[in-house]
Amino acid sequence: MRRKWAAPLALVAVTGSGLVLAPPAAAAHRTCPRVTIGSGWYGDNQARLQELIDRYGSCSPHRPGRGKPVAVFDWDNTVVKNDVGDATMFWLLRHGRIRQPAAGDWSTTSRFLTPAATSALAEACGALARSGAPLPTGTPAGAACADEINAVYGTAETRTGAAAFAGWDRRTTEPSYSWLPQLMQGWTAREIRGFAAAARTENLAAPVGATQRVGTTTTATGWVRYYEQQKDLVKGLKKAGFDVWISSASPQPVVEVWAQGVGIEADRVIGIRNTTTRGGKFTPHLQGCGSVRDGADTMITYIDGKRCWINKEVFGVRGAAAENVQPAARRQVFAAGDSDTDISFLRDATALRLVVNRNKNELMCRAYDNSDGRWIVNPMFIEPKQRKTDPYPCATSGYVDHDGTKGPVLRGDRSVVPDQSDSVY
Repeated sequence: MRRKWAAPLALVAVTGSGLVLAPPAAAAHRTCPRVTIGSGWYGDNQARLQELIDRYGSCSPHRPGRGKPVAVFDWDNTVVKNDVGDATMFWLLRHGRIRQPAAGDWSTTSRFLTPAATSALAEACGALARSGAPLPTGTPAGAACADEINAVYGTAETRTGAAAFAGWDRRTTEPSYSWLPQLMQGWTAREIRGFAAAARTENLAAPVGATQRVGTTTTATGWVRYYEQQKDLVKGLKKAGFDVWISSASPQPVVEVWAQGVGIEADRVIGIRNTTTRGGKFTPHLQGCGSVRDGADTMITYIDGKRCWINKEVFGVRGAAAENVQPAARRQVFAAGDSDTDISFLRDATALRLVVNRNKNELMCRAYDNSDGRWIVNPMFIEPKQRKTDPYPCATSGYVDHDGTKGPVLRGDRSVVPDQSDSVY
């Protein structure tokens, strides 16, 4: 079991960042790994990250001798620019690797698909292949099917504009995210890793800004890049003795393939995980966490679901307790994310929280409010967003509740976070 240790009494020097540092005399004990890439870091962010490594790394003479401090990164648009789940979905569609569902019934692929969506998918795809066979979505004959699948996946609507999903908990799952691994039914994890590797090769080779044609009408993003700054940070954390994990709402085998590029092993990746047949083939159902059983499909690595899965896989918390905030000794000291989907596990981090600014309301409300001094904000390292001209609506609608109702963003003491201006861009 991994844990964070209580700060030793000898550490008395306090920086403006809120991190407690060793006295200067102790620094000579051993030099910690450096965050070497300076370009792209905003303000004193690089220094704050270095303080984290110096304070918690194995190089610190005051660090207790057992266990490792934990660091957790989101993946898409946090460690890489663009989305590896999207890259894989587009590859599957272009290469005809999505299978016809059982009896042509698309409701078997997601319990949250609406009747309008299941009907539209059946009409576009039903005559193209028998049950369980790959659909020819990369051919002219299957282009309409590719268009319908891509519309449901990318816009949560059918091509005619009807809502594609309904009835889900907005704090524990996102049905369009879940739908990608569910559409991988019939393949093994090894086969999916092969598809993801092919998509990775294509997207890394494509020039920045490249697009690709999926189906007949959609021009999709066709490139992905690792953030060199994040690769450097991961390397420094690992060298300093941190236990570094990825928590992503992309499919498990897909993220495993991409994580190799930053030196993170498959057993340190937590993505959306399918249940499998005895032969190892993916089913259209997902593994559960906490109080959610396997196959219920309602708790993925998404907002509160990320907290649950981190507690379960990293800290060994079992049962419904995994859904709860754990004591500080059983939480990550560092977390990095870019979206509202990362809110819960970022808030759980006890020392420092890095936010990559993509103008997401709840995340930026909490990061800019910075009520405990442990949040740092950085622009995207590639193609950063321009400054958001209007304040984030923190006091009125920045928070989305379980049923989709919008309301104010609240601090831990239940006080309301005031609207925040965008200042890091």
